[in-house]
Amino acid sequence: MQLEYLKLEMEKLPDKGIYLLLIFKDKEEGIRVGALGKIKFYKGYYVYIGSAQRNLRKRVERHLRKEKKMKWHIDYLLSHSKIMDIFAKNYPKSYEEKIAIKLGEKYPYIPNFGSSDSRAPSHLFKINEEDWVAIKEFLRDFK
Repeated sequence: MQLEYLKLEMEKLPDKGIYLLLIFKDKEEGIRVGALGKIKFYKGYYVYIGSAQRNLRKRVERHLRKEKKMKWHIDYLLSHSKIMDIFAKNYPKSYEEKIAIKLGEKYPYIPNFGSSDSRAPSHLFKINEEDWVAIKEFLRDFK
């Protein structure tokens, strides 16, 4: 059921821009995340921000696959969790860092996760499920 919902949501995505993934981790565990080493992830919801300046749908499709080469920090987390929702806007790449910085001011984060090419402290934030709606609203109106 969840996969069918996500496939329908993907049809609505722009071809380029900034995207958010709502991720659910069903148990607490340590996961080795590339050069970041072993990170303790708690049970619950996370939001990840990324960008794709072309082929955004293909990037999200890759995130949905369980079998893939581990290339980005998010790949390691997604191999142990599930994407629950997707949201994207056709914003320029520079917005990815700006939005990540703003999210880091409000939500706890995993330091340096997905942010090796960014001044943001992270691109992965621990949230409560009800925060997802507020974050999507924030992104809709971001300037």
